[in-house]
Amino acid sequence: MTTRPTPPPGEFLYLLAGDEDDFTNACADLLPVDIAESLNDLPVEAAVKVAARLPFHIAVEVFDEPSLERRDELVELLPDEVAIPLIQAMSADQQVRLFRSLKEADRARLLHVLDAPTRDQLRLLMSYPPQSAGGLMTTEFVSVPESWNARQVRQYISQVGDAKETVYAIYVLAEKTQKLLRVLSLREVVIADPETLVMEIGEGRKPISTRPFTDREEVARIISKYNLLAIPVLDDGGHVLGIVTVDDVIDALISEQTEDVQKMGGMEALDEPYMQIALGSMVKKRAGWLCALFLGEMLTATAMGHFEHEIEKAVVLAVFLPLIISSGGNSGSQATSLIIRAMALKEVTLIDWWRVAAREFPAGLALGTILGVIGFLRIALWQSLGLYDYGAHHWLVGLTVGISLIGVVLFGSLAGSMLPFVLRRIGFDPASASAPFVATLVDVTGLIIYFSVALMILRPGG
Repeated sequence: MTTRPTPPPGEFLYLLAGDEDDFTNACADLLPVDIAESLNDLPVEAAVKVAARLPFHIAVEVFDEPSLERRDELVELLPDEVAIPLIQAMSADQQVRLFRSLKEADRARLLHVLDAPTRDQLRLLMSYPPQSAGGLMTTEFVSVPESWNARQVRQYISQVGDAKETVYAIYVLAEKTQKLLRVLSLREVVIADPETLVMEIGEGRKPISTRPFTDREEVARIISKYNLLAIPVLDDGGHVLGIVTVDDVIDALISEQTEDVQKMGGMEALDEPYMQIALGSMVKKRAGWLCALFLGEMLTATAMGHFEHEIEKAVVLAVFLPLIISSGGNSGSQATSLIIRAMALKEVTLIDWWRVAAREFPAGLALGTILGVIGFLRIALWQSLGLYDYGAHHWLVGLTVGISLIGVVLFGSLAGSMLPFVLRRIGFDPASASAPFVATLVDVTGLIIYFSVALMILRPGG
């Protein structure tokens, strides 16, 4: 007897969407993230049908999932009587992400029909850059006045906890000024004596906070450094505008790392998943960098043209061109990757450029010497075994290759390590120092170094 294969979850939900009881039971067995991934697998029209039939509380959790793709398309196609309550029930940070991705016309239409508190909240949060703490934060947090005790805080959390992004941190505010005084953990409140005033709970250290325009990478660094679950975002007056939670930071960092990887690969960051981005957009984002790199590589052809007569006199030099060029490019790409990561982790800053150069110089010299010795021995070994004839002056050819590798790798290490500092100094993202860009830069200089060494060593009487 053969068993019929179980359809994928997305298709399964779509097939059950017409039967209310079976559909509700099926949804109850799935986590919101599983339903979100199932909707991603469906055509958008089918996903809309499933989303419209979801029980409201499940639909809110599904649309709050960062993994839900095409959320903007689903909201645009859902009837307003379904979409509006859904949007208003979503967490504030996910509302902002949704509205940033909507078309301008749909954004204006929906803003007009949302209730006033949601509309005002959205306008505030969207006034901050998406890469900033203000762009990531949510306004749903637990705050209590300084005059309360632990018992009152516990009662309050039991009443409003479901509507808050997180209850693991409680923010104590001054009753008159509403300024942030201290931050308590839920654990501290739970284990405290019920009659203990909130201002007497915990160690009373100055709250760790950030500002709304702080870059999301810096926010992530602070959260990681102090092992926080959330960090308050304060205005100039010390009032809490919102909080950034650790899960939002993780989502933001994944996006940031994806963007950096794409930049380091020599292209603009993609705004959509690879399989969904239009062909025209894909070509547009890749063509600019490719053209710039192509123009840069034309300098390589110019340099080779300048040394054309030297190549004719010693054709064997051309055999080692790929070896010389790739070694310099590889060392430069290694150095660039190390420095970009160190900058992201705040291990180095702009003023550390000379210290980095002081470290990369001996490192590049040592690496170049290692490769140079290997290159020299390779030529000597091939010549002695009869695998290739490098001519009567094969020792000089080996010396030329060895010394050139030292110079090219040294230059690649220095150039690759300094380029992120230059870009940061002039206001560009250091991740723009892509591996192809570094390789192109080192290609040209590598040729010049190689043939200059060859001229000194292999010239008649040299």
